[in-house]
Amino acid sequence: MTPRTPIWKAISDVLRDEIAEHLHRPGDKLPTEAALAARFGVNRHTVRQALAALSTQGLVRPRRGAGVFVTATPTDYPIGPRVRFHQNLRAAGRSPAKRLLALDTRAASSAERSALQIDDAPVHVYEGLSLADGQVIALFRSVFPAARFPDLPDHLRADPSVTAALRASGVADYTRASTRITAKLASVTQALHLQIDEGAPILRTSSINVDADGTPVEAGLTWFAGDKVTLTLQDD
Repeated sequence: MTPRTPIWKAISDVLRDEIAEHLHRPGDKLPTEAALAARFGVNRHTVRQALAALSTQGLVRPRRGAGVFVTATPTDYPIGPRVRFHQNLRAAGRSPAKRLLALDTRAASSAERSALQIDDAPVHVYEGLSLADGQVIALFRSVFPAARFPDLPDHLRADPSVTAALRASGVADYTRASTRITAKLASVTQALHLQIDEGAPILRTSSINVDADGTPVEAGLTWFAGDKVTLTLQDD
C-alpha cells in the first residue's frame, strides 16, 4: 500500500502553492489557525504543524501576538552621498510611501544642536514610517533647523517627501555628509511600528545631510527592520 500523506503536510503543500502563486503575497498575514482549521476540517494542532513546516522552509514567519506572515523579500536600500527614499525604492522595483506619525516644533537636544551646528534654537521634528509596497520597512525621525526653514512643516504636510519640502524651502540639492550604522534590538514601540517582535534585530542609521555650502539642513535617525531591508554602501 502507498503510504498516506500526513494531513499536516498536505495542508502545508496547499499553502506553499498558494504562496508561490501570490495568493498570499510577501508581508501578508495568513488566515488565523482557527480559520485554517475550519477551512481544512482539521484541529488547530494539525494547522500548527503545517505552519511550522512552512516556517522551517523560510516561507512564513510567526510574530508573537500578531499572527503568521508570508516572508518578505528584503529591500535593497543604498546608502551614499545622495540618499533619496522614493528614488531608492523605485530603483529597487518597489512602490514607496511615507506615513506621518508626528510633526512638531520644539527645543533642540544637545545632540541635535551639535549635528545641525545651531545654538539654543528650536527645531522641526518629522517622525513617520517608510513603506515599500505597502509594508512598513523603517521608522524615521528627521530634525531641521526651524529658524532657517520656518515653513517646512507646511510643505511636509502637503508632500511627505523631505527632498520636495527642502526644495520648496530653497534647498535645491543636498548630500549626505555622514552616516553611522548601529545594530540594535527593537523596543516595544519600535516593534509595534515595524510590525516585528520585541527584541528582533534592527539597524539604526544616524545621518547628517548638508546643502551645497556644507551647512547641515537635516539630522536623521532611521530604524530599519533587519529582515526587511538590506543596506548597501555606494560611492556616488
